[in-house]
Amino acid sequence: MSPNTNITIPKKLPLLIVYNGVLLPGSTIRIPVTTVKSINLVRSRLMSGSQLTSTVIGVVTKEPDNEKSLKNLHEIGTAGVVVQVTGTNWPRPSYTLLVTGLCRFRLDSIIQEHPYPVGAVTQLDDIKEISSEGDDTQLAELITEFKEAARKLIELLDVSVPAVAKLKELVDRVPSRHLADVVAALVKATLPERLQVLDAVDIATRIRVTLPLLLRHIQRLKDVREAAGDETGNKENQIVKISRGGRNLSPDPEFEDDGEDGIAEFETKIKEANMPDDARKAALKELGRLKRMAPHMPEYSMTRNYLELMVDLPWSATVRETCNIGKARADMDADHYGMEKVKRRVLEYLAVRQLRGDLKGPILCFVGPPGVGKTSIAKSIATTLGRPYQRISLGGISDQHDIRGHRRTYIGAMPGRVIQALRNVKAKNPVLLLDEVDKLGSGIHGDPGAALLEVLDPEQNFAFTDTYLGLPFDLSQVLFVATANTLSSIPTPLMDRMEVIHVPGYTQEEKIMIGQLHLLPKQLREHGLTSDIMHVPPESIATVIGEYTREAGVRTLERKIGALCRAVAVQVAEAKPEDQAAIGEEGVKADMVVAEAEEKGDNTQQEELHKEGSQAAGDHADHHPPLINLTHLKEYLDLPVQVDAKMIHDVLGPPIFQSGLSGRVSVPGVAVGLAWTPVGGEVMVVEASRTGGDGGLTLTGQLGSVMQESAKIAMSWVRQHSFLIGLEKDFMKDGEIHMHFPAGAISKDGPSAGVTILTVLVSLLSQRCVRPDVAMTGEITLNGVVLPVGGIKEKVMAAHRAGLTTLVLPAANKKDLADISNSVLNEVEVVLVNTVEEVLQAAFEDGFSEVFDEDKDGESVSKSPMSKL
Repeated sequence: MSPNTNITIPKKLPLLIVYNGVLLPGSTIRIPVTTVKSINLVRSRLMSGSQLTSTVIGVVTKEPDNEKSLKNLHEIGTAGVVVQVTGTNWPRPSYTLLVTGLCRFRLDSIIQEHPYPVGAVTQLDDIKEISSEGDDTQLAELITEFKEAARKLIELLDVSVPAVAKLKELVDRVPSRHLADVVAALVKATLPERLQVLDAVDIATRIRVTLPLLLRHIQRLKDVREAAGDETGNKENQIVKISRGGRNLSPDPEFEDDGEDGIAEFETKIKEANMPDDARKAALKELGRLKRMAPHMPEYSMTRNYLELMVDLPWSATVRETCNIGKARADMDADHYGMEKVKRRVLEYLAVRQLRGDLKGPILCFVGPPGVGKTSIAKSIATTLGRPYQRISLGGISDQHDIRGHRRTYIGAMPGRVIQALRNVKAKNPVLLLDEVDKLGSGIHGDPGAALLEVLDPEQNFAFTDTYLGLPFDLSQVLFVATANTLSSIPTPLMDRMEVIHVPGYTQEEKIMIGQLHLLPKQLREHGLTSDIMHVPPESIATVIGEYTREAGVRTLERKIGALCRAVAVQVAEAKPEDQAAIGEEGVKADMVVAEAEEKGDNTQQEELHKEGSQAAGDHADHHPPLINLTHLKEYLDLPVQVDAKMIHDVLGPPIFQSGLSGRVSVPGVAVGLAWTPVGGEVMVVEASRTGGDGGLTLTGQLGSVMQESAKIAMSWVRQHSFLIGLEKDFMKDGEIHMHFPAGAISKDGPSAGVTILTVLVSLLSQRCVRPDVAMTGEITLNGVVLPVGGIKEKVMAAHRAGLTTLVLPAANKKDLADISNSVLNEVEVVLVNTVEEVLQAAFEDGFSEVFDEDKDGESVSKSPMSKL
């Protein structure tokens, strides 16, 4: 723009409010826009306008105060033209304006506040060039003195630097009336001093106000050069100060100092981080780039965030482990009941760790139904080892960048979750829990399961490279613990890299012990009760388990115990102390403190109360909470409140589950099978009926192809051995069999229902009832051989929970009984079978004599079709 151009600003200008900064005519600065009204100004005026006048705005400084209104705006402002708008709408709207000052104006009034402020202004000076500076000798001498001082400033700087060379040309070429404004924008000055320059409408007054600022800056440069020996370093340092001081406006008053102090802090942290050579060189390279950047550049924040990650990562920081095996065993026994396999594996790791100090961290995968303690045992392992703990939830993740990180070229790029977890724990050897690893997905952004292969491979993770970090990081000392409900959805290569430990469901006795030792004390603490107020005997917990829960874990049991605690809490609260004697004075005071904290918004008091509550929760259940006065409460309530069967039924309602299945198995054509599911074993009742028809077999219950084939195999065996159960050879000629598997909304598949289907068919066709206490599982062949199946432990546990006392299992699964508790095996009779004939002998009352004959030695010998001939 030519300096001789005469421009008159409009009478009404949209106002851009700035804090802790001043725009002077003739200078060009960048102004960050973050407030709502300023963003509305950018969108409505600058980005949608097509005329030159739409780019002219008024920049007004708001004087320091604590109000967010338009009060206390400085009377004198600067009209400027916006030459550039940069910004983004993600993650939140933010813009930066490049504004060149035109002239001063007086703000007469605010005529509009929404959506952005508009003010009525009066132009105080124009941008016409003075025709002759020699008309005023005194002014000419003042301008000459000012230019000489500006040249002295330039001589103290390094002219080889491009910014200094441009500054030298600027002093020689800038119009005299703008010289004071330009220099005042460059030198370091306080906000009141800059406002004095802005208020000086007369050129002579403006130069007299600016000249002391210029001379002070020159003297400061001389003092620095004399104090330091390295002249070059001082010049570069002052160039940075001039550039940062004159080119940036920010609502943060400490913005300038924070930038330089932060760079110095980065240098110190890089030295203290003890990085590998490659990482240290990369960090120093990025730090050098950061020094050469202006803070308003988009790459500045990206580089700063990257350096913050680099110095925060624990490149060499480790936590010393607790290798006392006796203490580790005691700690795990105190935290978890049972789970012997998991505890034994941790103790094995500690033992080897004592013998060899550089042992790599194991990669464990706990597989079991929900609620059995997979996640909590991982936290207990971290506590036992003395390592920091971090949980990474993988359920529903379908983007590989969540594991491996994003490229830094993308806006909003972040490191992967593994690197973020290490950054949070500040240690190189934490316990990282990869929760729900079986629920990973895959989509258009890659397969996170494939990305985990590098993380969980001991031969590769010593140099894991996160895409955002771009440098190898050693994960070999991390103890990874993964949890899953099933192995079927875990990719085979990923499962091959983990040590799988099955965590089965709990037995009845284990649930009673867990309820007594862990769940009940926890619920008493959470509900403000103690064992002196509420007593739950083991028999009551057994009643809750048998009649209101049917699960492998203990989550439902904990909720039911919580319901009983709430019922007792209501009884305590409804006790009739007329003057609230049952509530101690401390409780009343605590209520008053909480009420005052809520009214005043006193976060400190609330935090103290929360801290006291957390400490109380960590104490033993026998410790008395401070809000209950037992002495007064005993006058109105019989303590402790005994939780018996009657109270359980009153609080929890009628029993949900009935022990035994005798009512459903009392007719022919019904048998009980055992099935495995991802949430544990299940009891499955199979029903069949016979009607007139075309001699077919109808199957319902949403069965898979394998289960349908098992039904066909069972039907073929019955046809082949029809004479054994007194049937004619063409017994299916005029009859149709319909077999149904209840819970039809759930898909079912697998070969283990073969023996159950065959028993149902024999029961239906022979019109004999199956024993109501028998459950069975096993695969069959056309020749009547019973083959082994999986999930024996879960199936036995399910039968035990249902009250079944006789289990028919394949003889080849005898080895799986070693994993089952003796307390369960002592309450059930396990019949191991090799053939279908043995299954029928165990399934029916008094055996199935049509199939078996007694030989002379008293042993059972099965009949065959050939012997009949």
